[in-house]
Amino acid sequence: MILKSQDTELSAVLNAANAICAAARTAPKACAIDHLDTAVLTDADKDKLTAEMRKIGRAIGERGKFFIRDADNTDKAQAVVLIGAKYETRRLGAMCGLCGFKNCSECTEAGAACVFTAMDLGIALGSAVSIAADLRIDNRIMFTVGKAAAAIGLLGEYKMIIGIPLSVSGKTPFFDRERI
Repeated sequence: MILKSQDTELSAVLNAANAICAAARTAPKACAIDHLDTAVLTDADKDKLTAEMRKIGRAIGERGKFFIRDADNTDKAQAVVLIGAKYETRRLGAMCGLCGFKNCSECTEAGAACVFTAMDLGIALGSAVSIAADLRIDNRIMFTVGKAAAAIGLLGEYKMIIGIPLSVSGKTPFFDRERI
C-alpha cells in the first residue's frame, strides 16, 4: 500500500483537529464550569463558512477587506476548528463586577458576556494552538472565522466563537499576508 502525501497530510490535519478539540475541552476553566464547545469543519461546511466571511467583508466595505483576505487563507486550509463559549455567568454576584456591571444579573440582562467566558476561551485557544504547534500543523487564531461561524449559527447558542484554520503545505497560508 502506498499512502500519498495529500492523504497523509489530510489525515494529520484531522487527527490534529481532534487533539485540538480535546485540548480545548481539558483546558482549565474559571470556577471549574465548562461553557465551551468545539467543532471541526471541512469541505462544504468550510466553504459555507468562507462564503459567509466574504459576505460580511463586502457588507462592511473598505474596512472589511480583512474578512475577505482571511476567507482566502481559510480556503487553503484542510480543516477549521471552531471553539465557542456561552455568555453564561459564574453566578458570583456582586463580589465580582469584572464585566463592568454591578452583578451577574445585570450582565445577563444587558446581554453582555461574563469576563470569565473570555478568559476561558483564551486559555482554551492557547491550549489548542499549542497542540497544533507541537504537531507541526500550520494554524492561526482568527476572529473573522468565529464571527462568520456565529452569524450562520454553526455552534448554535455559543455566541463567542474563534476559529483556527489548519493546514499542512509547503508554505503556511496564514502568515506573510497583506496587512489590511
